[in-house]
Amino acid sequence: MRLRLIRAPAMAEAMARVRAELGADALILATRRVGDGVEVTAALEAAEDRVSRVPSPEIVAALDYHGTPAGLRSVLEGGDLEAALAQVLGFETLPLGQSPLLLIGTPGAGKTLTVARLATRLVMAGRLPMVVSADGKRAGAIEQLAAFTRLLGVSLIVACHPVTLSRALARRETGEPVLIDAPGCDPFDPGQMGEITALAATAGAVMVPVIPAGIDPAEAADQAKAYHACGARLMVTTRLDLARRLGSVLAAANAGLALTEAGISADVADGLCPITPAWLAERLLKGADR
Repeated sequence: MRLRLIRAPAMAEAMARVRAELGADALILATRRVGDGVEVTAALEAAEDRVSRVPSPEIVAALDYHGTPAGLRSVLEGGDLEAALAQVLGFETLPLGQSPLLLIGTPGAGKTLTVARLATRLVMAGRLPMVVSADGKRAGAIEQLAAFTRLLGVSLIVACHPVTLSRALARRETGEPVLIDAPGCDPFDPGQMGEITALAATAGAVMVPVIPAGIDPAEAADQAKAYHACGARLMVTTRLDLARRLGSVLAAANAGLALTEAGISADVADGLCPITPAWLAERLLKGADR
């Protein structure tokens, strides 16, 4: 399969380039607006792939059950699901302990618990992180994170403004991991996202959206596109212990965010697991029988 990422000032020009480079049989996997135009992800199967890829009834049924977006479904439904996922979606490792991580997302998405889980992983590996709460909006947010950090023997720093965050990070030791719990935000509100990107710029942080499983796939895709437009490239998905249908996870990943970790239980110590193509394929095929 040939994949192309095409950027152009307008959609008409982008589609013309898709046809010119890949032909009329190209599949449009994703489209999004960028600062100076549009971005289109397209794919074209080689002739030998089209001959050999007979849709698998098992995979078709699984993708239908999960509410997989139509364009993505047509690429995944035949052949080896694990290989197809690896080819079409992004899978990466969180740069935990390398760059500061700023966990962002809508209220209730699971940001605070994700910070606690990542901090626990670092402590269990013998590394004490700097944990920062930048959430001065939600009642009880700081207290919730403080309860986790006390158990870990880690100090919690409260820095809800870029200036105070900058002062806190000035005390960071070389190589010290940094985890920042951002306030809940509306990804479609420019003002709120401006506050988030200001925090990220101050900290030199990697923005990591937390998107829960089980929400409407189109809504998840819209959120992912909004986060991606603000510079996010990675995502953590939560509530996989509660959601059976993963259409929202596939839709968000197909919108440009690479999959990293999944929240799979209520536990703090082992409630996260890395998402790999093999793990995701197995979870998709289990469907309602998990």
